[in-house]
Amino acid sequence: MPHNLANDTFLRALRREPTEYTPIWLMRQAGRYLPEYNATRARAGSFLGLAKQPDYATEVTLQPLDRYALDAAILFSDILTIPDAMGLGLEFTPGEGPRFARPVRTEADVARLAVPDIDATLRYVTDALAQIRRALTGVDGRQRVPLIGFSGSPWTLACYMVEGGGSDDFRTVKSMLYARPDLMHRILEVNARAVADYLNAQIDAGAQAVMIFDTWGGVLADRIYQSFSLQYMSRVVAALKREHDGEHVPVIAFTKGGGQWLEAIAASGVDAVGLDWTVDLARARTRVGGQVALQGNLDPNVLFAPPEVIRAQARQVLDAYGNHPGHVFNLGHGISQFTPAQAVTELVDEVHQYSRAMRAGE
Repeated sequence: MPHNLANDTFLRALRREPTEYTPIWLMRQAGRYLPEYNATRARAGSFLGLAKQPDYATEVTLQPLDRYALDAAILFSDILTIPDAMGLGLEFTPGEGPRFARPVRTEADVARLAVPDIDATLRYVTDALAQIRRALTGVDGRQRVPLIGFSGSPWTLACYMVEGGGSDDFRTVKSMLYARPDLMHRILEVNARAVADYLNAQIDAGAQAVMIFDTWGGVLADRIYQSFSLQYMSRVVAALKREHDGEHVPVIAFTKGGGQWLEAIAASGVDAVGLDWTVDLARARTRVGGQVALQGNLDPNVLFAPPEVIRAQARQVLDAYGNHPGHVFNLGHGISQFTPAQAVTELVDEVHQYSRAMRAGE
């Protein structure tokens, strides 16, 4: 483990090594549920203004760490940076979410796709990572917690690129998949190379672990998922730098709705598999048999419950995994913007307190 980390619990858990307690971080932990985030976003003028300015990205990345005893920081960015760098014209419309001015719909659109020059188009991301690493490091030279980089999966990026934004039924992208699988494979092949280049650039810039968000993998049918999502995530994993500055760089894959494919995801070469809240964590641990670490998987809506319920539900997740190495506590998806900030305090405290007691055999 990096000798200058004041807290390396998260990285040790990903390596399935014994830890004094179960580490916790939250997907979307820097976000709209925090008043300080909203104040910074207002100064930045827009979401993209926030994400594309390293000073702002650094500020909001650190905000949840200043408020909570979290065990990892995650780069503040967006999963759609790659298609934006491809020239598809990303915009965020209030109340509507992300939209692309130039979606990929025709054979000519697909033919024009190319892997972007990461240094030329996404330098703001790597600059932010380097700046965050510096900001995490104190005057004593010790870094508070590890820093996670991330990307959307090739399939999830393709969903937004073809649909032109979010979708309720994924009709457009699935129509292309079934009617013109050659075009879809071409998009995914380009995306996989771009994601690998992007994550490698993040590792070079200071990311100490990376995560692949396959947010929409679960909308695919069985066998289609393996061919159009998992295959391309596996290509990304195979192309990643797994060692940097003499240290192992763990990779986490998260397919929302992907519990039925747990064994296949675990065999893809990743160090850890993220699970949503529909998966039985005890059975999941048995299914992977110590092959990978597991991350998850509290229902994010538990955080709207009273404090005693939040704490009880956290204990249930910890009990389900048991007193075994290789667990990173997280939500089963990103934290809601409406979550009371105090709820996270209750959760983090209970995860740390209860898991320490588990280790001590109490």
